[in-house]
Amino acid sequence: MTSVNSLVDIAVFGIVGAIMMAALIGLLLVVSGSARGASPRVRVAFGAASVVLLVALPTLTAANTLSSGSGFWVAFATATCVVAVVYAVNVAMLPVVARRRAAATGETALASLRPSPPVLAAGLLICLALGLLGAAVAALVV
Repeated sequence: MTSVNSLVDIAVFGIVGAIMMAALIGLLLVVSGSARGASPRVRVAFGAASVVLLVALPTLTAANTLSSGSGFWVAFATATCVVAVVYAVNVAMLPVVARRRAAATGETALASLRPSPPVLAAGLLICLALGLLGAAVAALVV
């Protein structure tokens, strides 16, 4: 029954995280598309909100998994999968953001921006690190 609980945690927290990340990216696009553009403070605020999201969601997922009686490694795997879902949304939104930015600045190189396999692999390593951080914090709290 633990695996079903973990899958539900991944689905719920992953979908919520994906929606929140897409909303943050959308808001940043709206703000940066205004006449003044996004100020450095606004960009820092959006970056901080993204980092909080990428740390809080795996921690909550791992805490939920640990409180259901699962072990640390199950919590780590669940937290890593949640971060991977949010990462997938970021990768999927990258071409949209790049095209929007290219249209605003006139740079044609941005319009064809795509992540390379090494960049995607590095992102997966970051997902593992964030999953481990979330599981470790949850293990300390729970």
